Amino acid sequence: MYVTSPFIEESRFGNWFLRTDTWRLRVLCRALDDLQRLMPADVRRYPRVLDVGCGFGHGFAELARRFAPDVIVGLDADPGIGARAGDAAARCDIDVRLRAVNAAHMDLPDADFHLVFCHQTFHHIVEQEAAMAEFYRVLKPGGVLLFAESTRRYIHSLPIRLLFRHPMDVQKTAAEYVAMVRAAGFELPDEKISLPYLWWSRPDIGVLEWMGLPVPLQREETLVNAVARKPLSDC
Repeated sequence: MYVTSPFIEESRFGNWFLRTDTWRLRVLCRALDDLQRLMPADVRRYPRVLDVGCGFGHGFAELARRFAPDVIVGLDADPGIGARAGDAAARCDIDVRLRAVNAAHMDLPDADFHLVFCHQTFHHIVEQEAAMAEFYRVLKPGGVLLFAESTRRYIHSLPIRLLFRHPMDVQKTAAEYVAMVRAAGFELPDEKISLPYLWWSRPDIGVLEWMGLPVPLQREETLVNAVARKPLSDC
């Protein structure tokens, strides 16, 4: 039976892994590097940033360094967000405010943020369409959504099912996630979409490539990164 509660507590292994340098460097920073190269060239600074599903706060320092915000709001459904991310918030050079809020029902003002960062969080959310609508609502016109997700192919793989906890019946393919972003009203041209096939997201964990076999060109994608923009016309 699939679990469909609004918040699903991560496994003990998952919480351990999210605190490792492997997570920070190989997953978080790698995604930000990929997203940054797709971002609008006409904007260098984003004064108000929303980090959705901030977890242990590893993203705060990276977001501060890359986008020079005045304020980062770290949002997480876990009611223990203060204990989880408080130290990272305190170490950050800029103002970080923590909120324990479900992403599908954010008590935040309309058009309040210049950038929304959602990294490896959306596959934990049960009410995905509602959450995407909230991302759109809280962004200013012209604001940017950085969206980085693992797809159904990856989340449904045996190792992930054994080691982590997710709402399994809401997982989507890369194409379905892209369609959801566009259906919410975001501008998302094809050239702002990246489909990395990183070793840790593959069923064989990269062993076949290490043995010299080519990466398959025909495959079901395991990751999707996208840079979407709220239209300036939506004022």
